[in-house]
Amino acid sequence: MAIKQGAQQADIPTICESCEARQGGLCGALETGQLVNLAKASSRHEIPGGTELADDGAYSNVLSGVIKLTRNLSDGRQQIVGFHFAPDFLGRPFKAQWPITARALTKVTLCSFSKTIIERMMEETPALRRVLLKHALKQLDEARYWMAALGRKTASEKVASFLLKIARNIGPGNHSANSMSFDLPVKRADIADFLGLTIGTASRELSKLRTDGVIRIANRRHISLESVARLEERCGD
Repeated sequence: MAIKQGAQQADIPTICESCEARQGGLCGALETGQLVNLAKASSRHEIPGGTELADDGAYSNVLSGVIKLTRNLSDGRQQIVGFHFAPDFLGRPFKAQWPITARALTKVTLCSFSKTIIERMMEETPALRRVLLKHALKQLDEARYWMAALGRKTASEKVASFLLKIARNIGPGNHSANSMSFDLPVKRADIADFLGLTIGTASRELSKLRTDGVIRIANRRHISLESVARLEERCGD
């Protein structure tokens, strides 16, 4: 059995071996042969920060960077409704119309492939369908969480919850009570937009967390947490 596993490992495309999407994302559900076929049909590319991602029918694994999702209304108003981090899956199978705009907040690396190949693999692979179902349910759970947070939490709790979300997704893998630091990928205007606050209120709450010693802020974007547990306590959950 060990020899067979070694042979299968050797067949995995080199570019996929250390890919986070294979370890914790969509491609982790694929068998070696399927992974080889998908790798042949995929392309990696970098998207500069600030770029709107074209809705060209392709699906993508987010390999690095942060993407914001915005719902635009007919009169120009908009609302940030979510974010994608590595190793999230970008795209929506079976969609007729998706009124969401995706924009790279930072430099983003994507591994993209046509919807035809992934939808065919969904028909062939129950494990892949389960991964996509879990992904959809995770997004549903998160949407319900933020529905309650935006409707009932105080401004202070909203900002703390947002920082914790970012820390858990782009900070170090250890999410215990230890300290960590990261660069905030969003402007304060985006934080305010997502949380339904004014920019002034979002800035005051960040300053309050800094004054209370929960966070340190350097160069307006670099956030250091003395204790993740202390930030969790400020979230009101």
